[in-house]
Amino acid sequence: MDAPRSPARLAAALTERWSPRVVAELEDVYVKVAKVEGTLVWHRHDDEDELFYVLKGRLRLELEDRAAVALGEGELFVVPKGVGHLPVAEAECHLLLIERKTTRHTGDTTIAQTRSLADQLRPLP
Repeated sequence: MDAPRSPARLAAALTERWSPRVVAELEDVYVKVAKVEGTLVWHRHDDEDELFYVLKGRLRLELEDRAAVALGEGELFVVPKGVGHLPVAEAECHLLLIERKTTRHTGDTTIAQTRSLADQLRPLP
C-alpha cells in the first residue's frame, strides 16, 4: 500500500456480499473490508482470533459459548479462536476485519459464499 485508503469508502464500493477483500497487510495479519447482509454460516477458526469492526450499520454475532453480541457503528469485538460464531446483519452492514493470514474465510465450514484467499486478494473496484 503506497497511499492512504479509506476502509469505509472501500467497503461501500464493494458489490458482493460476504466476500471480504484485503485492503492492507502487516506482519502476519490481513486487514479486510466486507459488505454483508443476511446470515453467513456457523463456523469457527480453531487457531486464530477474528476482529470485527463495524464501519456502517449493525452486526450481530451469535456465539456458541455465550450470549450474542450486537455491534453498532464504531464498535468492535474479537471472536476468540475456537469459538463457533454466526455473523448476522439484518440490513446492509460494512465491516473492517483483522485476521491472521492463515485464517480461512468460513473456517471449518465450506459453503457457496466461502471465498478463497486468492479471491480475497483480488484488486478492489
